[in-house]
Amino acid sequence: MMGVPGSGKTLLARAMPSILPEMSIEESLDVTRIYSVADQLPAGTPLIRHRPFRAPHHTISHAGLVGGGNIPKPGEISLAHRGVLFLDEFPEFGARVLEVMRQPMEDKIVTISRAKGSLTFSANFQLIAAMNPCPCGYYGDSQKPCTCASAMVTKYQKRISGPLLDRIDIHIEVPRVDYEKLSGDRVGESSEAIRARVQAARDIQQKRFSNNGSSDIICNADMRVGEIRQFCKLQ
Repeated sequence: MMGVPGSGKTLLARAMPSILPEMSIEESLDVTRIYSVADQLPAGTPLIRHRPFRAPHHTISHAGLVGGGNIPKPGEISLAHRGVLFLDEFPEFGARVLEVMRQPMEDKIVTISRAKGSLTFSANFQLIAAMNPCPCGYYGDSQKPCTCASAMVTKYQKRISGPLLDRIDIHIEVPRVDYEKLSGDRVGESSEAIRARVQAARDIQQKRFSNNGSSDIICNADMRVGEIRQFCKLQ
């Protein structure tokens, strides 16, 4: 999501878990195992039933994001497994930090290798990123003029590499919302209604995959490139 400051990008991202379907027992066990290994299982919560929402600060290291350490532990992308990973101020993250996500976004797992061996953690997350269009934040805004030179705007937007952008399926602009619309009495669609539609689509996916002997695949997002090819052959 790209838009000026205060346009509602963070609000939209934080609403995402409320429209995702409830986790199945298999998904809950997946998430609980990761949090247990990372020693972040909340006290008195033997089983995590709500989808994770992780929003690390842009100063995070690449080890903090994908995992690592002398004794490898899961990073933020694994802690967001079966949930949402929200990266606000996307261009402010270090280039190396962002580039290490490219392989986990494709394979849904991350492997951390050390001299004593290697560990593989699940990393099937829904990535949501938000950014301003320029350093000052107001490029293209209808109310406040941008103070950045055109070269600065281009340089800022090019902090995100093409291969990483290619792995993000939906790119949207989030414009400033007028006060009249915010203060109006119009009632939008509730999160519960949207979640019901998402759940209906998820039920269809589960039925489709179970009929083809793919019980470990819960939805389309679980499939890797090789599995997609194999599934197309079965169809």
